[in-house]
Amino acid sequence: MYKRILIATDGSELAEKGLMKGLELAKDLDAEVDIVTVSEPWAVGMYDAMGWSVGYMNSPEYKADREETAQKILQPALATAQAQAVRANGVHVLDRYAADGVIDVAGERSSDLIVMTSHGRRGMTRVLLGSQTAEVLARSSIPVLVIR
Repeated sequence: MYKRILIATDGSELAEKGLMKGLELAKDLDAEVDIVTVSEPWAVGMYDAMGWSVGYMNSPEYKADREETAQKILQPALATAQAQAVRANGVHVLDRYAADGVIDVAGERSSDLIVMTSHGRRGMTRVLLGSQTAEVLARSSIPVLVIR
């Protein structure tokens, strides 16, 4: 049935639920998993706690900071997969919108199924169905399992 499953995560509490359901399915099917997190593009005029702004995305620190944040999401997810004896790879996509990154990785990795949650970090404004999830549903050529 499914031999390669892509599980999208943003590190949110709901994404953790999606991760667990995706890993459970992968274990039952003896499928390999790609756990994907996407760092969206840095918006002009954005500031962080350190006062970085427009020039930040051109600085050497930018990529390192984004990678460090992604690894804080991916490493615990990979440890969970390992604890459940599921073969898993971590993938960080930099400077893409979540839907684009998920669809691209699914194609690159020849995924059979995408597992993602109904909404992520954008909270109450996306309660019914997250815009990025809706975008993946609309554009994906492979099945998408949405966890609520």
